[in-house]
Amino acid sequence: MALSDDFLTELRSRADIENTISSYVNLKRAGRISKGLCPFHGEKTPSFTVYPDTQSYYCFGCGNGGDVITFIRNIENLDYIDAVRFLADRVGMDMPDENSYDSTMNKRRLRMLEANREAARFFHKCLQTKEGAIGYRYFKERGLSDDIIVRFGLGFAPDSYFSLTNYLVSKGFTKEELVFANLARRSQKNPDNIYDNFRNRVMFPIIDVKGNVIAFGGRVMDDSKPKYLNTSDTLVYKKSMGVFALNLAKKSGKDSLILCEGYMDVIALHQAGFTNAVAGLGTALTSEQAQLLSRYASEILISYDADEAGQKAAARALQIFKNTSAKIKILRLSGGKDPDEIIKNYGVEKMRAIITGAANEVEFALLRERSRYDVASDDGKRQYLQAAVKVLSAVGAIELDIYASRLSEELSVSKDVIVNEARRQAKRNVVVQKKREFTEIQRQEDILDKLNSQRKKHFGCARAEEMLIAILMANPEFLADADKKISAESFVTDFNGRIYKAITDRIRQGKSHEISFLYGDLTDDEINAVAKIQTMSHTLKNTFAECEDCINIILKEKNKKNLKEISVDDISDEDFLKFFNNAE
Repeated sequence: MALSDDFLTELRSRADIENTISSYVNLKRAGRISKGLCPFHGEKTPSFTVYPDTQSYYCFGCGNGGDVITFIRNIENLDYIDAVRFLADRVGMDMPDENSYDSTMNKRRLRMLEANREAARFFHKCLQTKEGAIGYRYFKERGLSDDIIVRFGLGFAPDSYFSLTNYLVSKGFTKEELVFANLARRSQKNPDNIYDNFRNRVMFPIIDVKGNVIAFGGRVMDDSKPKYLNTSDTLVYKKSMGVFALNLAKKSGKDSLILCEGYMDVIALHQAGFTNAVAGLGTALTSEQAQLLSRYASEILISYDADEAGQKAAARALQIFKNTSAKIKILRLSGGKDPDEIIKNYGVEKMRAIITGAANEVEFALLRERSRYDVASDDGKRQYLQAAVKVLSAVGAIELDIYASRLSEELSVSKDVIVNEARRQAKRNVVVQKKREFTEIQRQEDILDKLNSQRKKHFGCARAEEMLIAILMANPEFLADADKKISAESFVTDFNGRIYKAITDRIRQGKSHEISFLYGDLTDDEINAVAKIQTMSHTLKNTFAECEDCINIILKEKNKKNLKEISVDDISDEDFLKFFNNAE
C-alpha cells in the first residue's frame, strides 16, 4: 500500500514522537532532548534519547533508532503498514485508499481469531461431556468454583487426535488455517493429514485486552512431560508480549497489578477476590510484557514463588521494570510456595497481609542478601554488610539514611561506617559506569562498521560523509551549494553514498526527507543507521562551513583512492600530473 508524503507528513505532525513514546517510556527532559531507559534492552542508566526537533529517537546502548513509526513497529511488534494504521487510529486519522489495500494478511488474522474463539468454545463444552469429566474433576480438586471456570473460559482437550480438527473443519475452517493457528499439526508421514495440537489436557485460553482469544495453554493432569504445552507464535499471538488475565485485571478498578508466575496462581487470586492478578507468558518476563503492564497500572506487585528460582526470577523482573515508569514491590510469600498454596493453607486474610506488607526494591534486595549469610557469625555479618553497602550505593541520601539506621541497629555497626562505605562504593560505581558508556559508544561504531564494510578502512572520510548527511538532513537549504562541489558518486564508502543519494534526491524533488519517508529505500537496519547518523547534527554547529570541511575531506580521500586504483601505465603523463595535483 503506497502512502503519500502528504499523509505521512500529517501523521508525523499529529503523532508527536515525544508524546507517543512517553506513553511507553518514562521520559525526562534534558534541554532540547528527552531521555529514558530503553524499552528494547535492559539498562540502568538512560541511553534512550528522543529528539523532538527532528521527530526521531536513538538508543546509544542497543542502536535501535528511527522515527515514531519505527518505534511503534518495534514496541508493538507490527509491520510497517500496521504501525502506520496503529498511529492513524491513535490520532484519529483515516488510512488513505483503504479499499485498495491488499488485506490478505488481515483476513488471515481475522480467520485465526475466529478459529481460536470456536476452539475455546469447543474446549469449554468438553468439560460437560463424559470424556471431559476428568478435566472438570481436576479443576474442582484444585478448588475452583463453577463461576471461576466459566469466567476464565477453562476447558478440556479430549484424548483424541482429531476431535478439534474435525469440529473446526465442520465449521468451515480449512486445514491450512488450523495449522497456521497452531491448533493442529501436519503429519510428518503425510503432510495432507493434520491432527490436534492439544490432547488430554486442561485448557487455559489466552485472551487479549480486546477480548480476542489469541492462544491457549494446555496442562497435563499428572506428572507427565511436558507439563505445559502452549501455542507457538502466530499472526495474532507473540508469547514475548502476552499477559494472562490482563483482560480481566484491567477491570478491577485498581491502579496496581499482582504479577504471578502461572495460570493457577492468577485464577486462585481472582477467586479469592484479588481480581488484579495477571501472569506473564513464557519462561521469563520480557521488556515488552513489562511495558504493557506499566500502561495499565502505576504499581506492580511481583508474586513469584518463594523458592530460589522464583526469587532469582523476581530479581530479574526488577531490572526489567526499571525501564518503565511503574513502582515495583515484591511479595514475601510465607506459608506456601505460591499464592494458590497460601490461600488454601491459611486463607484470604493471610494473602491480604502479604500483599499489604510487600517489600520495595531496596528492602527486597537487602532481604535477599541477608538470606545468603549467617549474620550470627562475624564473618557472615561482614559479608552481608559488604553486600548491603553495594545495594545502598545506588539509593538517594534520604533512603541511605533510613536503611543505614536500620542496619546499624540490626547488626550493631556504626551508622557512619555504613554511610561512608556506601558513598565510597557509589564513587566506584561512577567509574564503572563511565567505562560502560565508553563501551556502548564503541558498540555504536561497530553497528555502523557492520553495515558499511568500507568504514574501517576509510574511517575519517566515512565520518565526514556521515556528518555531511547529518548536516544536510538538518539543513536541506545547504544542498544547492553542496551540489556544486560534490555528488553521491564522490563518496568513498558505497553505503554512505547510497544513504546520501536517497536523502538528497528527495530534497531536490521538494519532498520530505525525514526517516518516515525513507522506508521504501532502506532496510530496518539501515533506518537505525540513519537515526544514528542524524544524532550527529546535535553536536555540530550546522553551518555550511562544516559542510565544506566534510566535502574537502571526502574529495581528497576519493582522489587518493582513485589514484591507488588506477594503473600509471593506463594514463598519459599529462593526465597523471593533473590527477596527482588534484590529490594534493
